Order: sequence, then structure tokens, then C-alpha cells
Amino acid sequence: MPWKGEKNPYKIWLSEVILQQTRVEQGWSYYEKFISNYPTIQQLAAAPDETVFKLWEGLGYYNRCKNLLFTARDIVQNRNGIFPSTYGEIVELKGIGPYTAAAISSFAFNLPHAVVDGNVFRVLSRLFGISTPIDSTAGKKEFTGLAQLVLSKEQPALYNQAIMDFGATVCKPALPLCNHCPLQQQCIAYKEGRVNALPVKEKVLQKKTRWFTYFILVAGDKVLVHKRGAKDIWENLFEFYLLESDDKIIWDKATAQTWLHEQFGKNATAVNHISPLLAQQLTHQTIKAWFIAATLAKVPANLQHYTWHPVKNLPVLAFPKVINTYLQTGAFQQSLF
Repeated sequence: MPWKGEKNPYKIWLSEVILQQTRVEQGWSYYEKFISNYPTIQQLAAAPDETVFKLWEGLGYYNRCKNLLFTARDIVQNRNGIFPSTYGEIVELKGIGPYTAAAISSFAFNLPHAVVDGNVFRVLSRLFGISTPIDSTAGKKEFTGLAQLVLSKEQPALYNQAIMDFGATVCKPALPLCNHCPLQQQCIAYKEGRVNALPVKEKVLQKKTRWFTYFILVAGDKVLVHKRGAKDIWENLFEFYLLESDDKIIWDKATAQTWLHEQFGKNATAVNHISPLLAQQLTHQTIKAWFIAATLAKVPANLQHYTWHPVKNLPVLAFPKVINTYLQTGAFQQSLF
């Protein structure tokens, strides 16, 4: 990405504004167009509104563009064209919040301010085993404070970039590389078998479509089954080991085997079956679910605190409809017996 390693506060600010509500893949070309047309903040400030808005066309959320122009002109007219160099001054600029101010402060001026994005939330939540919802007021306060506490005060810019990259490449949302992770021994989520469940989001019920992958983990004659908790659908019903992802995952045996090895090491001996995608329509959301049946040589240490039921007891447990639908298929019966 062209803004990585950048020290110019104008270019860092521009990249952060573009990426506020835009995917990197889309924002990349817009960033390059803006830098090509307006290499300096003075040139952006002098540009006609209509020309800048035309260049922004397709990015949406046009208030970002309005604030971009307002702040560029404010800096040129009232600050001699010099981008402010302290967090307190930067966060007061129009259109710049705490996250963007921390990013500019850290990357441009190497100031000790933690940059807390989705990757950082995820890494901290898993490493410290924190279940506070990351999108709640309490969660934002807790994680921001923790991020600031563990920040390297000597090399804040390098540290911020490192933890963000670590979350993007190792501690990934749905397919983390736990078996290769240098922090595995310190990670509470890994030790407790909760990597798949963290971080927690409070507003999960607002999703229209949710993507579930259920791993039917069998060790000997027992299968991992646990009861769902409160504050979500299917309270007190039973389910298998669940991985919920933000987007659809295309599973095949190789992908499933890799995921199992990353989570449970060599205990995961075989992927026996991957179901077709099943769906259950609820009042305000649609559940789309896969079922992956796998054999474990023994119960892994990080799953020993889960409940393991004899396979023969499954018919007497209360499951959600989508799980019962799968349990009644011939493919399920063949995968276990």
C-alpha cells in the first residue's frame, strides 16, 4: 500500500480519510489519484470544490470530502500551511477523530498514541481473553486504554504498524494462523479454545445475514456440544463448536484441515465431511451454516473445559432448527458412524 511507511502528515491524513468508510482495494486508486492531482495540501486547498468532488465521485459519504477541503483550507489559511504536530491540535481539526489523530500523530511524528483499528481490537481481545464487546462504549474505553498501556513508547510508529499488520496477516478474523503464532503461549483465547468467539460485538443482532460454520469435533465416542448463552438467538439451545465469520467462507477439505491444525495441532486427524450450505430464516436475520465433521485423536488441552457428550446422546439434546436439519441428513450419519 502506497501510504505504508509514509511520514508526510498530509498524505497519511488523506489516506485515513479515504479509508474511513472504504475498503482498501477501492480506496487505493482514489488515494493515488488525489496525490497525483494534489501533491501538497496547498494544492488541495486551492482546488475548486466541484473538481475535488468529481475526483471523489464513487467513494460516497461526501461529508468526508467536504471536511477534507475545509481542513486543508484551514491549515493553509490559519496555520501557514503547516500540518499541526501534536495529538491535541490534530484531533481538533474538522473530520478527524481519535483514531485518525492517533494514526497521524504516531506515523508522521512518532508520538506515543496507540492506533486502535479492527485488527488491534481483535489481537488484544484474543491475547488478553477479553469478552467486552468492542463496539460498546465500555469496550472502546477498555481496549483504547489497554492499547495505550502496551504501546511501545520508544517506537510507537513501528509498534502501531506491527500490531495492525499482525492482526491482518496472523491473527486474522476467521482463519487465524494460531499454530504459527509467536504469541500462542501467551494467548488466553488460544489456551481456552475461544479464538473463534473473540472479539465480541454487541450489535451482532442487527446483521441481516450471519455466516456460521459448525465443527462437529469427535474424539473417541464423544462429541463437543455446548449450550448457547444469553443475549443472542437460540438461548439455552445446544450447538457444536461454532466459528462465525463476517463473510462467506468457501470450505473444502484442505481449507478445513488447515484451520483445524492451526487451532488444535496434530490432534485433528481427519475431515470426514463438509455439508452443503444450509439456511434458517429468523424474524430479523438469516442464518447460513456449514457443518464440518472432523475426527480428533484426543481432546485437545484448549478444549478440555468444554462439554463432551457421547455421540449416542445427540438425539435427546435440544438444537436449533438448522442443526436438526443437518443431523437428520444421511451425510451426517455416515460421517460419524
